[in-house]
Order: sequence, then C-alpha cells, then structure tokens
Amino acid sequence: MSGSASSRQSGTGAAAPARIIVGITGASGAVYGVRALDQLRAAGVETHLIVTRSAHLTLSQELGMRPADIAGRASVCHNVQDIGASISSGSFRTLGMLIAPCSVRTMSEIASGVTSSLMSRAADVVLKERRKLVLMLRETPLHLGHLRTMTALTEMGAILMPPVPAFYARPRSLDEMVDHSVGRALDLFGIDSGTVERWNGMGAERGTSQKAGGNDA
Repeated sequence: MSGSASSRQSGTGAAAPARIIVGITGASGAVYGVRALDQLRAAGVETHLIVTRSAHLTLSQELGMRPADIAGRASVCHNVQDIGASISSGSFRTLGMLIAPCSVRTMSEIASGVTSSLMSRAADVVLKERRKLVLMLRETPLHLGHLRTMTALTEMGAILMPPVPAFYARPRSLDEMVDHSVGRALDLFGIDSGTVERWNGMGAERGTSQKAGGNDA
C-alpha cells in the first residue's frame, strides 16, 4: 500500500494514525532506540517513548545521555511505572511498538503475559490488538530457554529482529550499520526512513528516502 501512514487502514476500517510506541530497555545497544526516535521524527511519525530504569544507566554509559536528552527526542515520554498511560489501552490506536534494544528480561515478561510495567503492558496491548510488535533482541549466545521464549512470542504474533548488520551494503561506519538495522525494523511498519541500502539484484543502493507509509513491497 502507498500513501502516508496516517491514511493506512486499520482492521476496523478507520485510518490508523502515524504513531508508534518506542521502548528502550537496559540491554546494550541503546543507540538503536535513539536512532529509531530520530528516524521516526524525520519521517513525521509521532513517537511515544518508554525508557526503563536500567536503560537510563545504559544510555549514560554508552552514549553519555541524560534522561532529558532522550525524552527530548520523542513526541511524548511516559514513565515506565505509569500503568494508566494512554498507551496502556487498546483504544489508543498506534501502528505498533518497537523495543530497541530489547533485553531478555523484557522479552520474557512479555511472553509470560505478566505486565508489571508500562513497557510490558504496552507490548501486551499491541499483541492483543493484533498490531506490530518488533523486538530488537540483544543477547548472544542463546540458550534453549531464550529460544523457546522467542518461539512463543512469534506464535503470539511478535516479530523477533536481532540487529544483524548487512555487510552487503559495505557500511563505512558503525553509525551506518546502526541506521541500516533501524531502517529495516521500521520497514516492518511500512515506514521507509531512507537509511536502508537496498539490494537490487546487482548490489546495494540507497533507499528512496520516502516517509511514513512508503511503497510496501
């Protein structure tokens, strides 16, 4: 489907707003969440941010960012303990939720259905409303418990997307590798951020820089 994200149709026939929930957990790779916020803002998509307490530590350690720094990149920032936030209800329509990076703890909590924080509650709402839930899981190696949890979540409708770099694009920097992975995650929501080096059968070429709701392949 082509056109803007705000004109995409939901299951009820009403227009789905160009709005995505972004979660950042304490797993290493906080830059994925930061760049997701930046790319979504550039695409004109409203973002609702949730940051765990552990994530604030990781943001400080890896990027030197304070809570105010990350909050300023989102349209709305929610307290992780605010179970009564708008995004905790299925009546608050979104295109879905991206958790980048996603820790094993958060993944496991979502899979169990135990919604002890707004992070897991919002993810549970996305699943029950049959919207897109994309988890950029950061863990390796994986033991059998991890794999079974990933299988359970996939069966529930979630998409597990570890940020695996695309070397065919010949990235020239870590920033390019991060942007490509985040761009591929946003592809799953029908958003072309213009940061993806796309394979055309002969090699990679820069994305079209289309905004939300670009041509879906």
